[in-house]
Amino acid sequence: MSTSSTNPIGGEVTDHIRAVIEEAGVTANADLIARILATGIGLGLDETGRLDLKIASSALTEMRSAFRLFAPYEGVPKVTIFGSARTRPADPLYRAAADVAAALAARGWMVVTGAGPGIMQAAAEGAGPDRSLGVSIRLPFEDKPNAIIAEADRVVAMKYFFTRKLMLVKESRGFVCVPGGFGTLDELFELLTLQQTGKADPTPIVLLDAPGGSFWQGLQQFADEHLIPGGVISPDDLDRVLVTDSVEAAASEITGFWRNYDSLRWVGSQLVLRLCAEPTDAEVDGLAEQFSGLVTEGRIERTAPLPEEIRDGDRLDLPRLVMTFDRYRVGDLHRLIRAVGAFSSAPAATPPEEPRPVR
Repeated sequence: MSTSSTNPIGGEVTDHIRAVIEEAGVTANADLIARILATGIGLGLDETGRLDLKIASSALTEMRSAFRLFAPYEGVPKVTIFGSARTRPADPLYRAAADVAAALAARGWMVVTGAGPGIMQAAAEGAGPDRSLGVSIRLPFEDKPNAIIAEADRVVAMKYFFTRKLMLVKESRGFVCVPGGFGTLDELFELLTLQQTGKADPTPIVLLDAPGGSFWQGLQQFADEHLIPGGVISPDDLDRVLVTDSVEAAASEITGFWRNYDSLRWVGSQLVLRLCAEPTDAEVDGLAEQFSGLVTEGRIERTAPLPEEIRDGDRLDLPRLVMTFDRYRVGDLHRLIRAVGAFSSAPAATPPEEPRPVR
């Protein structure tokens, strides 16, 4: 079996790839487009099986469709709401999902769902068609995308769960999980894994129950009685998650997380935290003292944009803090971000618009 290492793409083929890209009129990120085309040719040189090629081709096609769906709303904050497709409109959980979606939409957020029935439809109803996006999965036994999203033509259908998961997670700045089955729990545990391992930037995660519900308390109990004593998770791994039966608390957790935090970037061993408002000297000193255990050397300090950020034109207008952060403590970034959100210098919370009535 030949491999790409024994059959490298030659210079002549590389020139042809560049010529095709130029002829197609592609100018932005031509180097990455060339890499994608070269990878496809490499798969052919590897004599990759037809089924594997179909998987790769379909996945790339689906991702392109999803990227195009989300592109017009790049600057709009989004929250993904997960929950069971089997939840009926009379269920209090249905109302909770609709209400939290309406509350977040009133604060300027868009709601992303799996575009199906149950909790997904409830969230779409709460947000309204202008504030909803859907990433559905093609299953032989499941209904078509719910009418709210389908009629607004704001849905993309996926064949594979892994491409669907990618789009449900990568575009959102917050997550609300309403009680559900295997699919909902699968999404939740993936979110927790991505946060625990630092493979995703910190984001707020809310486990929302119906008033008086105990579904998520059972998960906390299982962690306390089995996972933590067994040493398979850390005692504070669930501290980054809010468990609540309050719609207002859920919405405030999502929006409050981003009150003063804009983004972060690793530059070598240094972590740069970009803020929405300039902190005072006293606030920086207090933060440095409170979180000294998360820094491996030096202390948390105010900084101008680093050379790497200037080179990339990366959020240069924002105030920032820099620190040599302990990479084994990435889970604690949530506490740090909440602390900067509590600064007196942080922007005032934006009052919500009057929520749209939900049918």
